[in-house]
Amino acid sequence: MKITRLHQGARMSQGVVHGGTVYLAGQVGAPGESVAAQTKAVLAQVDALLAEAGSDRDHLLSATIWLADMKDFAEMNSVWDAWVAGHGAPARATGESRLAAPEYKVEIIITAAVKA
Repeated sequence: MKITRLHQGARMSQGVVHGGTVYLAGQVGAPGESVAAQTKAVLAQVDALLAEAGSDRDHLLSATIWLADMKDFAEMNSVWDAWVAGHGAPARATGESRLAAPEYKVEIIITAAVKA
């Protein structure tokens, strides 16, 4: 089966398409921005990568969301809920984790199906 790598670097690819499934790397927003602003930026990146891979929000399978602090759960969810409204909500997990840099407040990992 063919494997397509999106924006491949020496360490990682931003996305990989294999067997009708799109796997996105964890996406982060601008360091130091609010949780809402970072979440909006992340979801815009997700939309762009999904489109490039031949998918979209209607084909989401799963999402893993990491927050630097669970106190930001409601703020992140306000953006997420608006983004996913009217589309098939994926299976989702959210947890707290130390992210790659202290200025990052949210990181989102998406798996989606390629449009038929």
